[in-house]
Amino acid sequence: MIKIGLLILGGILGLGLGLELLLRLGLGLGNPPLYVADETMGYRLAPHQRLRRFGNRIDINGYSLRNGPIAPQPDPGTLRLLLLGDSIVNGGWWTDQAQILSARLAQDLATHLPQPPEVLNASANSWGPRNQLAYVQRFGLLGSQGLVWVLNTDDLFGGEPSSLGVGRDRNYPDRRPPAALWELYRRYLRPLPLDPLLRDRPPETGDVVGKNLAALTQLHHMTQTAGIPLVLALTPLRRELAQESGPRPYELEARQRLIQWVDSSGVPFVDLLPRFNGEPDPLILYRDHIHLSPQGDRLLSQTLAHQVALILP
Repeated sequence: MIKIGLLILGGILGLGLGLELLLRLGLGLGNPPLYVADETMGYRLAPHQRLRRFGNRIDINGYSLRNGPIAPQPDPGTLRLLLLGDSIVNGGWWTDQAQILSARLAQDLATHLPQPPEVLNASANSWGPRNQLAYVQRFGLLGSQGLVWVLNTDDLFGGEPSSLGVGRDRNYPDRRPPAALWELYRRYLRPLPLDPLLRDRPPETGDVVGKNLAALTQLHHMTQTAGIPLVLALTPLRRELAQESGPRPYELEARQRLIQWVDSSGVPFVDLLPRFNGEPDPLILYRDHIHLSPQGDRLLSQTLAHQVALILP
């Protein structure tokens, strides 16, 4: 009986080890992208990460950019652009490093330039304008000769930067789980309940849209001081499409305030809502309610490349 029990135990352990290796090596579970708390920007991706997640490669360099290692300044003759945004720019775990928006933009811009540009990807999930401004205030423009800032409609309502979710929200881990099996169970099969500090956190009060527009003004002043152009783009939520319900009244009001800001600042602006509505089937441009599909990323990149090419010296 002891021998049979040992054989059964050995079989269970062997099965568990095999499943652990399959989840870890095949799906990248047990090794999620990590975040660090930041005093001014709330949080950012932890520097110096290189991993695979669900088959997609993710590289994060020492500046918390979704890029490989970079020099502090671009090579002579190389155009360096800073692309700023949230998960739409970052691409998340669902997008391979070679297919993220910055990589696509570099490819599309290469047709306009004597040599391929270098496009830096400063982004993180759920970053709003104030997180993004804080990134540039912390790390600078990194020798960029232009800045491309991609917002989505929800970003106009983005809250004040906070590090509260780092290590508390399962989407913002600050350390690796003890095992891939543990992550499978506690993150996907039976997620941990939301931390009470996050669940009971009161929403920000006051003119949130105005605070985010003020962040745009600050970053615009920084680019003006540096003597580099700024291009601003706004992607819509899927439900804002004409095939869906269209923008809600408060979103229309926020959009109008953004357009007024653009008119007064003179910043080149690309509103993707009319562009998307002009497609035969705009719904295929989305993978969910906010994030773009590969087709959507391609259309966004091509539109940005055209606008950036117009302002290149």
